[in-house]
Amino acid sequence: MTVRAGREFLAIPGPTTMPDEVLQAMHRPALDIYSNEMVELTHGLLADLSKLFRTKGHSYIYIANGHGAWEATLSNVLSRGDKLLVLESGRFAIGWGMAAKAMGADVEVLKGDWRRAIRPAEVEARLRQDKDHKIKAVVAVQVDTASGAYNDIEAIGKAIKASGHPALFMVDTVASLGCMPFEMDAWGIDVAMSGSQKGLMTPPGLGFVAANDRAREVHKKADLRTPYWDWTERDGSEHYRKYAGTAPVHLLFALRKAIDMLHAEGLENAFLRHSLLAEAVRRAVAVWAEGQVLGFNIAEANERSNTVTTVTVNGHDPAALQRYCKEKCGVVLGTGIGDLSGQAFRIAHMGHVNAPMVLGTLGVIEVALNALDIPHGKGGTEAAIEYLGENVSA
Repeated sequence: MTVRAGREFLAIPGPTTMPDEVLQAMHRPALDIYSNEMVELTHGLLADLSKLFRTKGHSYIYIANGHGAWEATLSNVLSRGDKLLVLESGRFAIGWGMAAKAMGADVEVLKGDWRRAIRPAEVEARLRQDKDHKIKAVVAVQVDTASGAYNDIEAIGKAIKASGHPALFMVDTVASLGCMPFEMDAWGIDVAMSGSQKGLMTPPGLGFVAANDRAREVHKKADLRTPYWDWTERDGSEHYRKYAGTAPVHLLFALRKAIDMLHAEGLENAFLRHSLLAEAVRRAVAVWAEGQVLGFNIAEANERSNTVTTVTVNGHDPAALQRYCKEKCGVVLGTGIGDLSGQAFRIAHMGHVNAPMVLGTLGVIEVALNALDIPHGKGGTEAAIEYLGENVSA
């Protein structure tokens, strides 16, 4: 017996649920890639991406996922043997570092913890130790979707500046862009990257990079540059070079519609929506945690992200809960990955998400907890409802 029917609901941290308007935007013929319409589409998207990154620097669109965008950032500013400092807060900065190592960089990890965010003071201290300035770049993620950590990128940027170190600061915003504040120029970030499939509500397949003048100056001497990723190649006068070949036309149609929807809502409103829905999820998890089985992976409340919540499971199989939610109720939860494989599940609340989606997901989880006899505090979904009722004004 099941109570699932109709469209399966994704509560995973990417790809996220795509709005019908975004799907419909792709349902049209391709256009002439040499036309003025194509040029205007590209220029409009590049300008809007720079606005989303909050930078006066250059933005680039790649036919790639986030891993491809990682490679784009690295290849454009590093030379073989350059030292890269990776700031650990979960899985994804480590993955960025692994890509750099495979490309020929010397990678050092500033050891962190899967249960906490990056400590800016530790970053400053490490950079002060590097008297010879061997470290050429520092990489961090704003949100780690594996651990659920939110890193204070502004504070890290201030720490790097306070150290007096000239290393480039590079930030992954795959799980945060369009969902929470990000200020590339104001926070001292030299290179930022993102992807299409999370907060930007577009199918997977587009990677984005933004670079300021300082990064572009370093780029001139980088020897890891390759034709496809190269910023200089993409800055060429021919529009064709913006994509190093044929443009991903239908993905661009989708992205145009998604960004238009963000503009219509207003970015500040989108940030507030994510903040409110994230806190509703956290209120539910806090109640469930009273049963001593479920808990927050990220220990400090102010270090939990507004786009994904990683829930640890002690003494029970999270896969059984995920199976019940999917097979019986039609809700797909994120699985624990990396160090949390088999020990956690993840609730995404990013991109095209609203109160009924979140409350429905929480309700299904609570149904599963009851059906599987997993000990938990009662009334988690009610706590989420109560919080929204108190904070979403009439």
